[in-house]
Amino acid sequence: MQIFDEMQARGHEALTLLHHAPSGLKAALAVHSTVLGPAIAGVRLRPLDETEALRGALALSESLTLKAALAGLNYGGGACVLMLPEQGVDDPHAREALFRALGRQVRPLESRVVLTEDIGVTPTDIAFVAQETPATLGVNTDTSSVTGYGVYRGMKAAARHALGSESMRGVRVAILGVGAVGRTLAAHLHREGARLTLADTRPERAQALAEDLDGVTVVSAHELFDVPCDIFSPCGYGHSIRSADVPRLQCRLIAGGEHHPLSRQGEAAVREAGIVYMPDFAINAAGLIAAATTLTPEQAAERVYATVSRIAAAAEQYGKPPHLIARRMAERRIDLIGSLGAGAGAGTYGRSA
Repeated sequence: MQIFDEMQARGHEALTLLHHAPSGLKAALAVHSTVLGPAIAGVRLRPLDETEALRGALALSESLTLKAALAGLNYGGGACVLMLPEQGVDDPHAREALFRALGRQVRPLESRVVLTEDIGVTPTDIAFVAQETPATLGVNTDTSSVTGYGVYRGMKAAARHALGSESMRGVRVAILGVGAVGRTLAAHLHREGARLTLADTRPERAQALAEDLDGVTVVSAHELFDVPCDIFSPCGYGHSIRSADVPRLQCRLIAGGEHHPLSRQGEAAVREAGIVYMPDFAINAAGLIAAATTLTPEQAAERVYATVSRIAAAAEQYGKPPHLIARRMAERRIDLIGSLGAGAGAGTYGRSA
C-alpha cells in the first residue's frame, strides 16, 4: 500500500499512528479535511491488521468529510481505527486504560480533531476519552440507534425516488449486517410491514434477530446477493459490495447505514446496472447530527429525510445518479465555505451550522 499516493488521491491532510504499549493502543488517525472546522473522527475498534486499519481510516475519514458537509455541520472529516489489543478488552479496567490512552495521545491534536463513537465503541468508551481531552462528541448520545432510525427515514425518501412510493409495506428489503444500526433499521421496517431478508457475517446475530421479528427470512451473507429484492441495504463494516458481485444484485435501490459499501469502480458498476445508489454519507448521518447538535433523534432523522429528498429531486432534475449529486453538493459546500478564508467554519465542540 502506497500511503502517500493514497492520501494524495483522496485529498487527505494528515495520517498519524498512535501507540501506547502498556494499554495495547495501536491506532491509525486520519484527518481528511478541516476546511469547515475540526475533523470529526469516528472511532472504531475491530480485529484488524495494520494495512486494514490504515485503509479503513483513510476511507472512513473521507466519508465523514462528505457526511458533515452535506449535513450542514461546521466540521471536517476524520477517522480513528483502533486495532484490537492482543489481550482483548473484556476486562473493564483494560478497556478504560485503552480509551484513556487514546485521549492522551489525541490531546495535542484537539484543535483539529474531535472523537466520537463508531463500530465497536460505546458512549462509555468516549466518556473515558473525555477524561483526557475535551475533543469528544456523543458521550450522551446513542448514535447507533439514532443512525438506524435516520437510515430508515432516508430509505423512505430514497424509495419515493427509486420505487415511486415511500411506503415500506410489502417492500422487499435485504439487510446485510445486523449490528446495532442494522437491528434498529430492521425493527422500523418490520413495524411498517416490509418483507425482510437478513444476513450477517456472524449468522447467529441474524438468526437471533429473526427470532424477535416474525416472518423474517435469514440467509448467508454470500447468498443475500442473489435474493430478489426491491432494496439492498448494506449495514456492515465497509466495502461489503464488491464490484464483481454487482451483477448478482436483484434490487432497484441500494440504501444502508454502512460507510463506503462500494468502491468508485463499484459505484460505476451499479450505475451501469441501472440500480439507484443513495450514498452512505447522505443516509447514515442522523447519529452524527444528533451528537454534534442539540437536535433530538427525531429531528436529526428528519434532517436526513430532507437531505435525501433534496438529492433525489436534483437527480431527477439533472438526470444524474444520486450518489454523484450528493458528492457534488457536499463538495460545493466545502468549496464555498472554504473560500471565506481560514477559520470560516471553525466552531466550538458541539456546534453546528
